[in-house]
Amino acid sequence: MTTKKINRRGFIKSSSMIGMGAALGLSGLPYSMQSQTRRSAILGGKRSFNGTWHGWPVVGTPEEEELLKVLRSGKWCRLGSSTAPRFEDEYRKMTGSGHALATSSGTTALTTMLGALDIGPGDEVILPPYTFIATYNVIVQNYALPIFVDTDIESFQIDASKIESAITSQTRALMPVHIGGSPFDVDTVMKVASKHNLPVIEDACQAHFAEWKGKKVGNFGLGGAFSFQASKNLNSGEGGAIITNDKGFYNKCYSFHHQGQGSDAASLEPGSGTRGSNLRMTEFQAAILLAQMTRIPEQIKQRSENAAYLSGLLSEIPGIKPAKLYEGTTRSAFHLYMFRYNKEAFAGMDRSTFVRALNAEGIPCSTGYTSLTKEAYVHNLAKNKHYLKIYGERGMKQWLEQIACPVNDKLCEEEALWFTQTMLLGDRKNMDMIADAIRKISREAKAISKL
Repeated sequence: MTTKKINRRGFIKSSSMIGMGAALGLSGLPYSMQSQTRRSAILGGKRSFNGTWHGWPVVGTPEEEELLKVLRSGKWCRLGSSTAPRFEDEYRKMTGSGHALATSSGTTALTTMLGALDIGPGDEVILPPYTFIATYNVIVQNYALPIFVDTDIESFQIDASKIESAITSQTRALMPVHIGGSPFDVDTVMKVASKHNLPVIEDACQAHFAEWKGKKVGNFGLGGAFSFQASKNLNSGEGGAIITNDKGFYNKCYSFHHQGQGSDAASLEPGSGTRGSNLRMTEFQAAILLAQMTRIPEQIKQRSENAAYLSGLLSEIPGIKPAKLYEGTTRSAFHLYMFRYNKEAFAGMDRSTFVRALNAEGIPCSTGYTSLTKEAYVHNLAKNKHYLKIYGERGMKQWLEQIACPVNDKLCEEEALWFTQTMLLGDRKNMDMIADAIRKISREAKAISKL
């Protein structure tokens, strides 16, 4: 099917025709042309995009060959096998880290690191509220207390300037998130961590090969966690990895993820932990990742170029603000293209109506995360019998009173919007269509807001 695509120049031409039509009360334009040049799809006009967005995952011969090698070898567990260690070595090189450890998921990568740090009851771990629930879950699985630090609304990241005031004598770790694939304010976080002698666990699950001042994220703290879940930029359905430049910490992580037992590599000493689980990656996951990594350089380039171009377009539209990248960011992974919506610039149109209008144009868009600190799932922690035993009713009541994050609430409830990473794998004309669709909605905001 052939799709008629409107580029930026075509949009300007169309806008000129709209202006002429308005001067003539639109009587000078045939109705069919009015529909195509002026009317939004949600009002019965033509969709901005009728094609198909880039599919995911991208697969082919490399994946088939790597999987067949493992299948025919009969060695499907990483113990005594070569595929997972081969992946770990390649991932270590690509991230520029000293050590890499494959895990069963990004969640278990975080679980492993908190286990290696022996985080437990009575400990506090600082995290942002704008994140996937897994960041919270790995803390409460250890019966530690999650301490939320509010969001920097411009970047969607943790507000690093507020971390220090959240630190207490019970704080045992900082766990900031490179949300959406963009680095948090690394310099400020590390300065606070150093001052208070606290380990930083980087939740980089969405941030494959993102960079801060030319250095891959995950290398700044004690360790970094990555996810290879199906939606991620590097994908094996499920899977994860830890990177670290601390050999002792690597040994403890290996031990924890391998039932508390030592490394099977003769050159490494056994971990010294007293707890553990089976959080190992399979050989099949590692095989898929080895093949997928051959595609990464070109995909990174495509996402980066399209995101930069799209940001230029969207920055020109009143009421639309692409998420801020901190000055030290030399590369975002753009797992999500995040931007903010101001309804006042769209005739008071609420965000949900804007999303419906954009979806009607053939542009998939999401409002993203709900406000984590308002979730019943989180609030119910104050009633958990184990937490009441550890922290007491008064302690949990105080915790509940302190978790409010008003800036994050505003972001989640009013402003945040997302495009997924696969949309950035299209061509430049696709980016033009996204911007054209939003401009169209902006022009007819008053009529759309009445729907």
